[in-house]
Amino acid sequence: MADLRYAVILEPDEDALQAIVPAFPEIHTFGDSVAQALEMARDAIELSLAYRHDKGLDIPPPDAGVARLESVAVPAPAA
Repeated sequence: MADLRYAVILEPDEDALQAIVPAFPEIHTFGDSVAQALEMARDAIELSLAYRHDKGLDIPPPDAGVARLESVAVPAPAA
């Protein structure tokens, strides 16, 4: 069976990195390093996949390589 690949967004959060998985809205985890944050995300995805499978819930389609991170500019609020 082929691996499923999901996009993970890493954001700084104080002294850690927050890992967000857009395909799984319930997943927000942390790590002290990039490697640890990705490992925590991987573990959370595996747990969510197992739960969804056991409950007969939909499995999100893989989105790595498809998901895009964009930014938009907005005016700063007046002081």
